[in-house]
Amino acid sequence: MRIERDRLGEVSLPDDALYGIQSVRARDNFDLSYKPVNSRLIHAIVKVKKAAALTYDKLGAGKAGVYRAVARACDMVLTGEAGPESDMFIVDALQGGAGTSANMNVNEVLANLAIRIMGGRCGDYGTVHPLDDVNRGQSTNDVYPTALRVAAVELLRSLSDACAKLQESLQKRENEFDGIRKLGRTELMDALPITLGAEFGAYAQAAARDRWRLYKAEERLRQVNLGGTAVGTSDNAERRYRYMVIEELRLMTGIGLAPAEYPMDITQNCDVFVEVSGLLKAMAVNLMKISGDLRLMSSGPHGGLGEIKLAELQAGSTIMPGKVNPVIPEMTMQAAMKVAAGDSAITSAASRGEFELNAFLPLIADTLLENLSLLERAAVILRVKCIDTLTPNPARCAELLDSSCAFAASYAPILGYDATARIIAENEGDPARIREELDRASGLASS
Repeated sequence: MRIERDRLGEVSLPDDALYGIQSVRARDNFDLSYKPVNSRLIHAIVKVKKAAALTYDKLGAGKAGVYRAVARACDMVLTGEAGPESDMFIVDALQGGAGTSANMNVNEVLANLAIRIMGGRCGDYGTVHPLDDVNRGQSTNDVYPTALRVAAVELLRSLSDACAKLQESLQKRENEFDGIRKLGRTELMDALPITLGAEFGAYAQAAARDRWRLYKAEERLRQVNLGGTAVGTSDNAERRYRYMVIEELRLMTGIGLAPAEYPMDITQNCDVFVEVSGLLKAMAVNLMKISGDLRLMSSGPHGGLGEIKLAELQAGSTIMPGKVNPVIPEMTMQAAMKVAAGDSAITSAASRGEFELNAFLPLIADTLLENLSLLERAAVILRVKCIDTLTPNPARCAELLDSSCAFAASYAPILGYDATARIIAENEGDPARIREELDRASGLASS
């Protein structure tokens, strides 16, 4: 065991532990048994640290070889060479301190890896120090939000791609089902005739809007406050470092990052994350609506609409043999509900910032990144296991259409709304009798 000390006392750690005393204190203080910091956020923080290390190495800062070792340590984490992340990153996702503990956990892990690279033993911070070296010229308040923006953009791109593929699948079904006439419905009641293809075409348009909104959302996330340190005033950060570190991060991530025009704004305010979350909620609403329609259209097989048939994926009941449920739309709807609930949490957390910082950024980060991943997976699964595999039932579509009185609306311009409604009522909703009577009445009207 090794002993590490700070002003609060000392802590015993395993000799080979890559984390340090600050990580242990945070693990014990925030023992929610919830989940660890999102891996995408950890990796993004590591990328920020690597950008800083490369910058300082170019500037010739620090002891010889320190920043090359830190950069190498970053690569080891990013590639998995350093070992299981659960053994290194031990802090709960929800933590007090605006993300300081997550930042410190990364600082300690990278410092100890760099110490090993340089031939030392973990905890020998005279060789590489978590704060003086790894965190040099930085604050959690510029590292954490910058990393969140990087992670969010990376996930946004994956989600946008999933949304584009979903749109394409819906458009393919639109074309395939173009000739299948069916009954339209408003407020779950019979409405004018449509085609099954047109219905899927409308879904495709909604997906197209989601795709465009997500594409544009990336622009909001590209401005970063890295180099602004604690409150956006760049205290303790060298001028050359501030300009070089963002360029290093831009090259590393392939994201068009740019220095914030007003770093204090980025440090204080989280409205951009609320905006992005709102767009995710909009997509969740569309996925929920589409999935709900698919459940209703596939209902039955004998007591429901039965206009489409979903692929049979698993048994639907432990007591009713042969029952199969619309499990993929139901899964998708639950994912969408969770995203909508997460948006509420993000909104609340973002509104609780005070003065120069928002202490609740860890909740925003955890929820936003989870929602991005959740929607991406939901869109992929809905496309692959539902949209691409469902089959239409043209005969059932025709049967329901023919048994309705939807055709009567076309007579209203000739006979008038009230007269048409009266004929429908007098013939007790019988389509054949109604059509016959409407034809007779319209013939008389035209003569």
